[in-house]
Amino acid sequence: MNSRQKSKALAEQIENFQNKLNTEEATKNALIMPLFSDLGYNVFNPTEFVPEFTADFGSKKGERVDYAIVMNDEVQILVETKELSDNLEKKDSQLFRYFTATKAKFGILTNGDTYKFYTDLEQPNVMDEPPFLTIKISAIKDSQINELFKFTKDNFDVDSITDSASDLKYVGLAQEYFTQQMNHPDEEFVRLVLSHIYDGIKTQQVIEQFTPVIAKGLNQIISEQVSSKLNHALNQTTLDTSENEQDTPTTSSEKERSSIVTTPEELESYAVVKLIIRDVMDTNRIVYRDNHSYFNILIDDNNRKWVLRVFFKSTRNFIVLNDDDNTEINFDSSVDIYDYADQIKAIAAEFK
Repeated sequence: MNSRQKSKALAEQIENFQNKLNTEEATKNALIMPLFSDLGYNVFNPTEFVPEFTADFGSKKGERVDYAIVMNDEVQILVETKELSDNLEKKDSQLFRYFTATKAKFGILTNGDTYKFYTDLEQPNVMDEPPFLTIKISAIKDSQINELFKFTKDNFDVDSITDSASDLKYVGLAQEYFTQQMNHPDEEFVRLVLSHIYDGIKTQQVIEQFTPVIAKGLNQIISEQVSSKLNHALNQTTLDTSENEQDTPTTSSEKERSSIVTTPEELESYAVVKLIIRDVMDTNRIVYRDNHSYFNILIDDNNRKWVLRVFFKSTRNFIVLNDDDNTEINFDSSVDIYDYADQIKAIAAEFK
């Protein structure tokens, strides 16, 4: 089972156990230990995956961290656990103390779904306040899978992870900041933008007047970037389809299908999916088949390798994913399919 499949299996476990794991111990057994087992650690070896590791700090004696991971006779990772329903905000104070009391290079705070990864980028042996990486297993992204599996026992390399930790930390903080400004620009950000576009006096009234304008401008930039990529993919799709129709002789089965009309909305959905999957495989392998009842997107023109099916009905539009549950998702516009890029990539990756 590859890393994507393991992540998907754990995500399903989290969904199955939602509202059923009411203690920290149950969360450890059902979710946390299986993850570290997938990362290659022997969770039943108390010299490698040490439960209730003593980490005395100053006058505080008997302090115990839930798990310590030992490699080459050195504590490398500390893991502090909470139960699944716990919010991890402001729950890192214990881990901070444990980190300072040991020679561990990394600390992990988790409730079995969310994993926060910490290190000491700012000051040696003092855990940074913000994590350099936060992963939610139930909604994990492809890029995060790669980062998570850097912590596998076989791949674990302190220098390599530390080198990437700084970029991960500040890219994440930058994304968080810009997301916040897109939705609710603060006064400092609005003043910064106005200093480049507005020559008048920046009174409070002007600040309030331009705040929604700047928010709208930021969101419009993102929308235009996405639309540009989709239009390019859609134009290429239309060109490929036209060329195929000219070069391929018509068969009797194709004549039977001639009553099916492929709509612009269906082609647009195909373009969106093609744009998503291009990060996983060669786009030449991605094709569609239009049926009377649904629009099918598949790999290698093979019915057994379908990725998703698109339905445009008078009452609603929806897609059906080729996952274990044949998940059904409603959408308004074809562009909305992009919101499920991670699930779609994971399905396509099964056919690599």
